[in-house]
Amino acid sequence: MGLNLKKIFSTEEIIDSPLYEEYYNVNEEESTINGGEGKKLMLLEPRAYSESQQIADYLKNRSTVVVNLKRVTTDQAKRIVDFLSGTVYAIGGDLQKIGGGIFLCTPKNIKVDGKITGDEDKAKIHDNSDIDIEW
Repeated sequence: MGLNLKKIFSTEEIIDSPLYEEYYNVNEEESTINGGEGKKLMLLEPRAYSESQQIADYLKNRSTVVVNLKRVTTDQAKRIVDFLSGTVYAIGGDLQKIGGGIFLCTPKNIKVDGKITGDEDKAKIHDNSDIDIEW
């Protein structure tokens, strides 16, 4: 009764099982080992609610997305945040507000450490809106 190492270390059974969860919609080129070029940070400024689907597609493809909602109406911004909340919940990701109308959406494979403080203590907060970077 010899051990069959190929059978012990085979992943075919795991991949074919219904419990195997395919990790979003990522092709082999994007899913490189050690965090290669498949991971991107997308900066998006939607101009309408209809662009929410594109943001969700980036998240499904394991990209981190920073969404600036300053170019949409308040009602559209709320709808976009609601849609993205559902999206990140479905993929096991996270949604964090990082500024006025700016949100960080991360897929399951990205862990965010640290915290951005709110406007609770206005005496210690500086606007710094005049800082501009041009390259």
